[in-house]
Amino acid sequence: MATQVPVSRIISHIHVRVIRASATRGRLHVGHCVFPCLLGRSGLTHRKREGDGATPVGVWNLLRVLERRDRARPIATGLQCDVIRPSDGWCDAPQDRNYNRAVTLPYPASHESMWRADSAYDAAVILDCNIQPRKRFGGSAIFFHLTRPGVFHTEGCVAVSAKHMRQILALCGPRTRMTIGSSAGL
Repeated sequence: MATQVPVSRIISHIHVRVIRASATRGRLHVGHCVFPCLLGRSGLTHRKREGDGATPVGVWNLLRVLERRDRARPIATGLQCDVIRPSDGWCDAPQDRNYNRAVTLPYPASHESMWRADSAYDAAVILDCNIQPRKRFGGSAIFFHLTRPGVFHTEGCVAVSAKHMRQILALCGPRTRMTIGSSAGL
């Protein structure tokens, strides 16, 4: 279980803006703080499609935090936290009944392992993009996760450093939303 954060410190919105049109780098605004972030290799999109490499524009709920407790101390946050295990995966096969859902590995359809060799998912927040309702080919595994050394974009997610993730999650609760859009707004 995560360390709880005082309700008075919880923020309602995280705003993500690109630095310039179709950029893979952005700024994540949390209250008066601004953090650098990475976006999808194809920039932002209003029409997310599976495999397009774009970060979806919209307002997303932060559903829960997934964390690797074997690599770091528990995260202090007002969000629900679940521990990642080696058998955790995420289905990215649009025709599968569990598309864009957590699955247990081994899994017969195309999927992503949540227990990664790199640190990207040592702390990952599931965003409610294409969760309810879920559309085939509407995009899967859209997370707010950690950056990786030497990688300057994501496959459609939003990523920040581990240090910044801890600072941001300390201010988040069940009603916190992430708004992703251009510098001119949505």
